[in-house]
Amino acid sequence: MVTAHRRHPSRVGGPWLLGLTVWLLLWGSPGAWASYLRRSSSCMPIPHRMALCYDIGYSEMRIPNLLEHETMTEVIQQSSSWLPLLARECHPDARIFLCSLFAPICLDRLIYPCRSLCEAVKRSCAPVMACYGYPWPEILNCNKFPADHELCIAAVSMDENASSRRTVPRASCKDCELEEASTAREILESLCANDFAVKIRILRKNTTTSISDFDLDPSRVEVLKHGPLLRTEIPSRLQQWLDIDATCAHNIMRGTHAGVFVVSGEVQSDKVVVNKAYAWQKRNRNLHQAVRRWKHHRCPEQAGRKV
Repeated sequence: MVTAHRRHPSRVGGPWLLGLTVWLLLWGSPGAWASYLRRSSSCMPIPHRMALCYDIGYSEMRIPNLLEHETMTEVIQQSSSWLPLLARECHPDARIFLCSLFAPICLDRLIYPCRSLCEAVKRSCAPVMACYGYPWPEILNCNKFPADHELCIAAVSMDENASSRRTVPRASCKDCELEEASTAREILESLCANDFAVKIRILRKNTTTSISDFDLDPSRVEVLKHGPLLRTEIPSRLQQWLDIDATCAHNIMRGTHAGVFVVSGEVQSDKVVVNKAYAWQKRNRNLHQAVRRWKHHRCPEQAGRKV
């Protein structure tokens, strides 16, 4: 089994590629299988136009690939359809998994992804694909891939010896972007329409992986509206949101290392979903005005109950 340290998927060529090469050297001479492989396929540079796998950590791939694409034109065309899924950041190893199939590394043996790698990526990415009406394709059936004790490409984003693992970030089906603070009235209406509203400070933990980890600053949580949540549980529920909804948190942060935001959303069984997020900045006067007025603001349903 090929293992590796946690690194950015576009820079995984070092440890795991070296480990793979050593594995092959220790295995022995490839013999007849290597001769067959050289006759039946060829090594080609990974072209810049193949955005999915260019600069993945090795420079050459085999054609036909493991998905039986026989020309580079076909490989580029078929692989590009997976770029939107990667943009959803559904799993940190999704790119490695897909490139092991679309652009297999040019060695004397065909190296498939491990079944566990496929299953991990499928668990996180299949629900996101389902949001847009696409099922997990049969060609990526995880049962087709070798078990972990065989020679294969394993996950690189998890430390197998770690006693405790953080939840692998999962993308949300809902697009979540930083809102422009329009008018104070519209912001108040948005806060009324959601289950909860909180002013929080978010910190970026690292920038070395494809999906950054985010932390909530517990000392900077101001609850504007708690709705069905207990005030005491709001910090932990929002930290859970930061852990599992990488796309939303990434879009809100916009590359910054720390920021203060007013977020509002809804409670869905065991998790919270953020629907609106505003940056708390001096120029956002409408947002400042809305938060000041919120303490004395009555939402329409509240006013209705008073009558």
